[in-house]
Amino acid sequence: MNLLTAPLLLTGLLLLTGSLTACKVGPDYHAPTPPAGADAPLVSVNAAVESVAPPPDDWWQLYHDPRLDAFIHEAFEANRQLAAAEANFAAATAVVSAARVGLYPATQASFGGIYGRDPTTDEILELGGHAPQNLWLYEDIFQVGYEVDLFGKVRRSIEAAHANAQGAEAARDALKVVVAAETARAFAQVCTLGEQLAVARHSHDVVAHEADITQHRYDAGAASDYDVARAQALEAQSRSAIAPLEGQRRAALFQLTAVLGRTPANAPHELEDCVTPPALSALIPIGDGAALLRRRPDVRQAERRLAAATAQIGVATADLYPSIKLAGLYGGAASTLSDLTTNAGLAWGLGPAISWNFPNQAGPRARIRQAKANQAAALAAFDSVVLDALKETEQALTLYSSALDYRQAVADAQSRIHAAFGMSSGQFLAGAVSNLDLLTTEQSLIAADAAVAASDAALVQDQIAVFKALGGGWQRPVKQ
Repeated sequence: MNLLTAPLLLTGLLLLTGSLTACKVGPDYHAPTPPAGADAPLVSVNAAVESVAPPPDDWWQLYHDPRLDAFIHEAFEANRQLAAAEANFAAATAVVSAARVGLYPATQASFGGIYGRDPTTDEILELGGHAPQNLWLYEDIFQVGYEVDLFGKVRRSIEAAHANAQGAEAARDALKVVVAAETARAFAQVCTLGEQLAVARHSHDVVAHEADITQHRYDAGAASDYDVARAQALEAQSRSAIAPLEGQRRAALFQLTAVLGRTPANAPHELEDCVTPPALSALIPIGDGAALLRRRPDVRQAERRLAAATAQIGVATADLYPSIKLAGLYGGAASTLSDLTTNAGLAWGLGPAISWNFPNQAGPRARIRQAKANQAAALAAFDSVVLDALKETEQALTLYSSALDYRQAVADAQSRIHAAFGMSSGQFLAGAVSNLDLLTTEQSLIAADAAVAASDAALVQDQIAVFKALGGGWQRPVKQ
């Protein structure tokens, strides 16, 4: 046997012994059953505005707005929280690789030399009647160690690490859902505030024009000071609504800037001309309850945490049984380099080591109880996440349906008030209605136009809330 073949023989022997491993203690994982009725059809579906077709992952493309598509793609690339989640996933994946190391022998090769006095050597010299002396000691050793996984501790550790990595991946995907939704929200808010600002300016132009007419009538002796004062007050009131909307739109623009990972100096000012909110051109697709649970990353994350907690029970249970380790070494140790490769300096060994916490097993059994409690907590958390997912979706659908009804109602009121204003303006010029009647109609017109613009803002936000609740935005790369 020489220094080249001995390490290979030792490694082969340990691998052969390791192949004898068989059982895995602890419970095998089975996917949990969701709460009763969780996979039933969603109860808040409104067939007039929603379809049961599966929602697309890139749901924002249903708005057919290239600017929104580009912003969401940019947010995915630049968001720092998403980058941190990606790093966490990479770290968890590395833990899986580290856990797999336990399936294979650990090897170490060392070579070194040291000059000095060694107590063991001195004792041998003294027993032979020689005086202790300073000398060189050389060593080249190849060592192999292997823990026989008879009870599956290593394999359960791998299961737990793998489930934790998948949970980290799901956490990253859940954050992508949030990033997509928040980007769309900020984009929509800028545009809806643009619409509200345009409406406020138009309303001001209308009442300012009517105030000018009232002033001219006063100059001609056909109106009173009181009529002029009321008209000017309404004009000032309508003008006062513009500044807050301008501030809100600027704040919304900075919100979008932050979501995109930009500094305020690089805000997307080109969006300031947007006065049309994103709108769907078809029924909103929502799918069904069972598909919802499969699609939402937070549900998948909770399920993977349960899987990891179950595997940890096996890890803790394995500590109840003996740990068997095999070790081998081969090499040389001598006071001269020439003796390292001869029988005079030969060093080798092979043997098992067994350790067992027995009979005092209070510690391992306490860890088993802890692992089982963690599993119970993970199961309860899974059920809670499922219920929250269903609740959020049903609430979002309900609010969206109500927002549509409200939008239709205020649009009908707006149409009638515009017609009434057209008639009152003409009758006022003809002297058939009073200035008070005209001012009342103007106030109703301003309120109706503002209500429609506000309902547009609420409607698109409720739409985005539905898409967010459905858990879209993570499955595929963003299209451009």
